[in-house]
Amino acid sequence: MTWRLGDLTVNRIGFGAMRLPQRGAAFDPNATPRDRAQAIRVLRDAVELGVNHIDTAAFYFSRTRSANELINSALRPYPDDLVIATKVGPSRTPQGEWLPLATPEQLRGQVEENLRQLGRDHLDVVNLRVSGLDDVSAHFAQLARLRQEGLIRHLGLSNVKPHHLDQAQRIAPVVCVQNSYGLGHHPEQDDFVGLCGERGVAFVPFFALAGANEEAGTSAEDDEVTEIAAAHRATPAQVRLAWTLARGPHVLVIPGTGDPAHLRQNVAAGEVRLSPEELTRLDALHLNGV
Repeated sequence: MTWRLGDLTVNRIGFGAMRLPQRGAAFDPNATPRDRAQAIRVLRDAVELGVNHIDTAAFYFSRTRSANELINSALRPYPDDLVIATKVGPSRTPQGEWLPLATPEQLRGQVEENLRQLGRDHLDVVNLRVSGLDDVSAHFAQLARLRQEGLIRHLGLSNVKPHHLDQAQRIAPVVCVQNSYGLGHHPEQDDFVGLCGERGVAFVPFFALAGANEEAGTSAEDDEVTEIAAAHRATPAQVRLAWTLARGPHVLVIPGTGDPAHLRQNVAAGEVRLSPEELTRLDALHLNGV
Protein backbone atom coordinates (compact mmCIF):
# COMPACT_ATOMS: atom_id res chain seq x y z
CA MET A 1 0.00 0.00 0.00
CA THR A 2 1.77 3.09 -1.24
CA TRP A 3 0.98 6.60 -2.46
CA ARG A 4 3.06 9.29 -4.11
CA LEU A 5 3.67 12.67 -2.54
CA GLY A 6 4.82 14.41 -5.68
CA ASP A 7 7.82 12.36 -6.79
CA LEU A 8 8.18 10.63 -3.40
CA THR A 9 6.64 7.21 -2.76
CA VAL A 10 5.50 6.49 0.79
CA ASN A 11 3.87 3.58 2.53
CA ARG A 12 0.34 4.49 3.59
CA ILE A 13 1.00 3.78 7.26
CA GLY A 14 3.41 6.38 8.58
CA PHE A 15 4.41 7.66 12.00
CA GLY A 16 3.39 10.84 13.79
CA ALA A 17 5.98 12.32 16.17
CA MET A 18 3.70 14.62 18.16
CA ARG A 19 3.60 12.41 21.26
CA LEU A 20 7.19 11.27 21.02
CA PRO A 21 8.80 13.97 23.27
CA GLN A 22 6.56 13.30 26.28
CA ARG A 23 4.30 10.83 28.01
CA GLY A 24 0.61 11.68 28.08
CA ALA A 25 -1.01 14.57 26.28
CA ALA A 26 0.99 16.57 23.77
CA PHE A 27 1.81 20.17 24.66
CA ASP A 28 0.97 19.66 28.35
CA PRO A 29 3.54 21.81 30.20
CA ASN A 30 3.46 19.36 33.11
CA ALA A 31 3.91 16.25 30.96
CA THR A 32 6.77 13.93 31.80
CA PRO A 33 9.47 13.89 29.08
CA ARG A 34 9.71 10.48 27.43
CA ASP A 35 12.74 8.29 28.07
CA ARG A 36 15.20 9.25 25.36
CA ALA A 37 16.42 5.74 24.65
CA GLN A 38 12.86 4.48 24.28
CA ALA A 39 11.95 7.29 21.85
CA ILE A 40 15.00 6.57 19.71
CA ARG A 41 14.23 2.86 19.75
CA VAL A 42 10.66 3.47 18.56
CA LEU A 43 11.86 5.61 15.64
CA ARG A 44 14.42 3.02 14.57
CA ASP A 45 11.89 0.20 14.95
CA ALA A 46 9.42 2.15 12.80
CA VAL A 47 11.87 2.38 9.92
CA GLU A 48 12.80 -1.29 10.29
CA LEU A 49 9.08 -2.16 10.07
CA GLY A 50 8.81 -0.33 6.76
CA VAL A 51 7.61 3.10 7.83
CA ASN A 52 9.06 5.68 5.44
CA HIS A 53 6.81 8.67 6.16
CA ILE A 54 7.35 10.54 9.43
CA ASP A 55 5.32 13.59 10.41
CA THR A 56 6.89 16.12 12.76
CA ALA A 57 7.19 19.83 13.61
CA ALA A 58 9.66 22.12 15.35
CA PHE A 59 6.95 22.93 17.92
CA TYR A 60 6.71 19.28 18.98
CA PHE A 61 8.74 19.40 22.16
CA SER A 62 8.52 18.89 25.92
CA ARG A 63 10.71 20.34 28.65
CA THR A 64 13.78 18.33 27.66
CA ARG A 65 12.87 16.54 24.44
CA SER A 66 12.45 17.71 20.84
CA ALA A 67 10.79 15.50 18.24
CA ASN A 68 13.02 16.84 15.47
CA GLU A 69 16.18 16.31 17.49
CA LEU A 70 15.11 12.76 18.37
CA ILE A 71 14.48 12.01 14.69
CA ASN A 72 17.87 13.47 13.80
CA SER A 73 19.68 11.44 16.47
CA ALA A 74 17.85 8.20 15.75
CA LEU A 75 17.81 8.12 11.96
CA ARG A 76 20.71 10.08 10.50
CA PRO A 77 22.14 9.28 8.07
CA TYR A 78 18.61 9.16 6.73
CA PRO A 79 17.52 6.25 4.51
CA ASP A 80 17.16 7.31 0.88
CA ASP A 81 13.44 6.50 0.82
CA LEU A 82 12.55 8.20 4.11
CA VAL A 83 10.15 11.14 3.73
CA ILE A 84 9.99 13.59 6.63
CA ALA A 85 7.04 15.96 6.59
CA THR A 86 6.98 18.95 8.90
CA LYS A 87 4.67 21.90 9.39
CA VAL A 88 5.01 25.62 9.88
CA GLY A 89 2.73 28.43 10.98
CA PRO A 90 2.38 27.82 14.73
CA SER A 91 5.29 28.23 17.11
CA ARG A 92 6.01 28.14 20.83
CA THR A 93 8.39 29.90 23.17
CA PRO A 94 11.16 27.77 24.74
CA GLN A 95 8.88 27.60 27.79
CA GLY A 96 6.15 26.05 25.66
CA GLU A 97 3.77 29.00 25.40
CA TRP A 98 1.98 29.40 22.08
CA LEU A 99 2.81 32.41 19.94
CA PRO A 100 0.57 34.08 17.33
CA LEU A 101 0.45 32.42 13.93
CA ALA A 102 3.55 33.29 11.91
CA THR A 103 3.34 36.06 9.35
CA PRO A 104 4.35 35.16 5.80
CA GLU A 105 7.72 36.83 6.42
CA GLN A 106 8.34 34.68 9.49
CA LEU A 107 7.86 31.39 7.65
CA ARG A 108 11.42 31.39 6.28
CA GLY A 109 12.79 31.35 9.83
CA GLN A 110 10.52 28.45 10.75
CA VAL A 111 11.61 26.48 7.70
CA GLU A 112 15.26 27.14 8.53
CA GLU A 113 14.69 26.05 12.13
CA ASN A 114 13.33 22.70 10.92
CA LEU A 115 16.33 22.35 8.63
CA ARG A 116 18.72 22.96 11.54
CA GLN A 117 16.97 20.59 13.91
CA LEU A 118 16.64 17.79 11.37
CA GLY A 119 20.10 18.28 9.90
CA ARG A 120 18.79 18.57 6.36
CA ASP A 121 19.60 20.88 3.46
CA HIS A 122 16.00 20.70 2.26
CA LEU A 123 12.67 19.56 3.67
CA ASP A 124 10.73 16.80 1.88
CA VAL A 125 7.26 18.14 2.66
CA VAL A 126 6.21 21.31 4.48
CA ASN A 127 2.59 21.69 5.51
CA LEU A 128 1.19 25.15 6.16
CA ARG A 129 -0.74 24.72 9.39
CA VAL A 130 -3.68 27.13 9.23
CA SER A 131 -5.27 28.73 12.26
CA GLY A 132 -7.79 31.52 11.89
CA LEU A 133 -6.84 32.38 8.30
CA ASP A 134 -9.62 32.71 5.76
CA ASP A 135 -7.13 33.32 2.96
CA VAL A 136 -3.86 31.41 2.92
CA SER A 137 -2.57 32.92 -0.32
CA ALA A 138 0.13 35.18 1.15
CA HIS A 139 1.48 32.47 3.45
CA PHE A 140 1.41 29.79 0.77
CA ALA A 141 3.06 32.07 -1.77
CA GLN A 142 5.97 32.55 0.64
CA LEU A 143 6.39 28.79 0.99
CA ALA A 144 6.21 28.48 -2.80
CA ARG A 145 9.14 30.90 -3.04
CA LEU A 146 11.13 28.83 -0.57
CA ARG A 147 10.31 25.79 -2.69
CA GLN A 148 11.67 27.56 -5.76
CA GLU A 149 14.86 28.29 -3.78
CA GLY A 150 15.29 24.58 -3.08
CA LEU A 151 14.64 24.65 0.67
CA ILE A 152 11.41 22.69 0.27
CA ARG A 153 10.61 19.83 -2.09
CA HIS A 154 6.83 19.63 -1.78
CA LEU A 155 4.04 21.64 -0.14
CA GLY A 156 0.94 20.67 1.79
CA LEU A 157 -1.78 22.11 4.01
CA SER A 158 -2.95 21.32 7.53
CA ASN A 159 -6.17 22.11 9.40
CA VAL A 160 -7.86 23.55 6.34
CA LYS A 161 -11.15 23.75 4.46
CA PRO A 162 -11.76 23.13 0.75
CA HIS A 163 -11.50 26.81 -0.18
CA HIS A 164 -8.00 26.90 1.32
CA LEU A 165 -7.00 24.08 -1.02
CA ASP A 166 -8.40 26.06 -3.95
CA GLN A 167 -6.37 29.12 -2.93
CA ALA A 168 -3.15 27.14 -2.53
CA GLN A 169 -3.47 25.19 -5.77
CA ARG A 170 -3.71 28.45 -7.70
CA ILE A 171 -0.20 29.23 -6.42
CA ALA A 172 1.72 25.93 -6.39
CA PRO A 173 1.12 22.15 -6.37
CA VAL A 174 -0.28 20.69 -3.14
CA VAL A 175 0.69 17.08 -2.41
CA CYS A 176 -1.26 16.56 0.83
CA VAL A 177 -3.94 17.85 3.17
CA GLN A 178 -3.60 17.02 6.85
CA ASN A 179 -6.80 17.35 8.89
CA SER A 180 -8.30 15.88 12.04
CA TYR A 181 -10.35 12.85 10.95
CA GLY A 182 -11.12 9.27 11.87
CA LEU A 183 -13.90 6.78 12.52
CA GLY A 184 -16.69 8.85 14.07
CA HIS A 185 -14.38 11.84 14.23
CA HIS A 186 -15.39 14.81 12.05
CA PRO A 187 -17.65 12.95 9.59
CA GLU A 188 -18.32 16.33 7.98
CA GLN A 189 -14.85 15.92 6.44
CA ASP A 190 -16.06 13.03 4.25
CA ASP A 191 -16.70 15.20 1.19
CA PHE A 192 -13.30 16.86 1.56
CA VAL A 193 -11.64 13.45 1.71
CA GLY A 194 -13.34 12.62 -1.58
CA LEU A 195 -12.38 15.95 -3.13
CA CYS A 196 -8.73 15.37 -2.31
CA GLY A 197 -8.92 11.95 -3.95
CA GLU A 198 -10.41 13.46 -7.10
CA ARG A 199 -7.52 15.92 -7.29
CA GLY A 200 -4.81 13.36 -6.57
CA VAL A 201 -3.97 15.01 -3.24
CA ALA A 202 -3.11 12.76 -0.29
CA PHE A 203 -5.43 13.11 2.70
CA VAL A 204 -3.44 12.57 5.90
CA PRO A 205 -5.70 12.43 8.97
CA PHE A 206 -4.30 13.14 12.38
CA PHE A 207 -6.22 11.73 15.36
CA ALA A 208 -7.24 8.80 13.14
CA LEU A 209 -7.55 6.75 16.34
CA ALA A 210 -9.85 9.29 17.99
CA GLY A 211 -13.48 8.45 18.52
CA ALA A 212 -16.26 10.59 19.91
CA ASN A 213 -14.41 10.76 23.22
CA GLU A 214 -10.97 11.26 21.65
CA GLU A 215 -9.72 7.77 22.39
CA ALA A 216 -10.59 4.47 20.78
CA GLY A 217 -12.74 2.25 22.95
CA THR A 218 -14.08 4.87 25.35
CA SER A 219 -17.71 5.06 24.23
CA ALA A 220 -20.41 2.44 24.58
CA GLU A 221 -20.99 2.46 20.82
CA ASP A 222 -17.50 1.08 20.38
CA ASP A 223 -18.85 -2.37 21.25
CA GLU A 224 -19.36 -2.91 17.52
CA VAL A 225 -15.78 -1.90 16.77
CA THR A 226 -14.63 -4.35 19.43
CA GLU A 227 -16.78 -7.12 17.90
CA ILE A 228 -15.30 -6.57 14.44
CA ALA A 229 -11.83 -6.45 15.94
CA ALA A 230 -12.37 -9.80 17.66
CA ALA A 231 -13.44 -11.36 14.36
CA HIS A 232 -10.10 -10.34 12.87
CA ARG A 233 -8.05 -11.13 15.99
CA ALA A 234 -7.14 -7.46 15.91
CA THR A 235 -7.40 -4.54 18.30
CA PRO A 236 -10.07 -1.80 18.06
CA ALA A 237 -7.29 0.64 17.18
CA GLN A 238 -6.26 -1.55 14.24
CA VAL A 239 -9.86 -1.65 13.02
CA ARG A 240 -10.06 2.13 13.22
CA LEU A 241 -6.89 2.47 11.17
CA ALA A 242 -8.07 -0.13 8.65
CA TRP A 243 -11.38 1.71 8.24
CA THR A 244 -9.53 5.00 7.68
CA LEU A 245 -7.28 3.45 5.04
CA ALA A 246 -10.37 2.06 3.32
CA ARG A 247 -11.66 5.60 2.71
CA GLY A 248 -9.49 5.76 -0.41
CA PRO A 249 -6.09 4.84 -1.81
CA HIS A 250 -4.98 8.45 -1.28
CA VAL A 251 -5.61 8.31 2.48
CA LEU A 252 -2.46 7.97 4.60
CA VAL A 253 -2.37 7.49 8.36
CA ILE A 254 0.27 8.71 10.80
CA PRO A 255 -0.52 7.14 14.20
CA GLY A 256 1.98 8.13 16.85
CA THR A 257 3.19 6.23 19.88
CA GLY A 258 6.13 5.97 22.18
CA ASP A 259 5.50 2.28 22.86
CA PRO A 260 7.27 -0.32 20.68
CA ALA A 261 4.41 -2.83 21.02
CA HIS A 262 1.80 -0.26 19.96
CA LEU A 263 4.00 0.70 17.03
CA ARG A 264 4.03 -2.89 15.77
CA GLN A 265 0.24 -3.08 16.16
CA ASN A 266 -0.25 0.14 14.23
CA VAL A 267 1.93 -1.01 11.33
CA ALA A 268 0.17 -4.39 11.30
CA ALA A 269 -3.19 -2.63 10.83
CA GLY A 270 -2.34 -2.54 7.14
CA GLU A 271 -2.96 -6.28 7.04
CA VAL A 272 -6.54 -6.00 8.36
CA ARG A 273 -9.00 -6.42 5.49
CA LEU A 274 -12.50 -5.36 6.41
CA SER A 275 -15.39 -6.93 4.49
CA PRO A 276 -17.95 -4.78 2.66
CA GLU A 277 -20.49 -5.65 5.36
CA GLU A 278 -18.12 -4.60 8.12
CA LEU A 279 -17.32 -1.36 6.34
CA THR A 280 -21.03 -0.63 6.02
CA ARG A 281 -21.50 -1.18 9.76
CA LEU A 282 -18.56 1.05 10.57
CA ASP A 283 -19.72 3.73 8.12
CA ALA A 284 -23.03 3.89 10.02
CA LEU A 285 -21.16 4.33 13.30
CA HIS A 286 -19.00 7.01 11.69
CA LEU A 287 -21.99 9.07 10.62
CA ASN A 288 -23.36 8.84 14.15
CA GLY A 289 -20.12 10.29 15.49
CA VAL A 290 -18.91 7.20 17.34
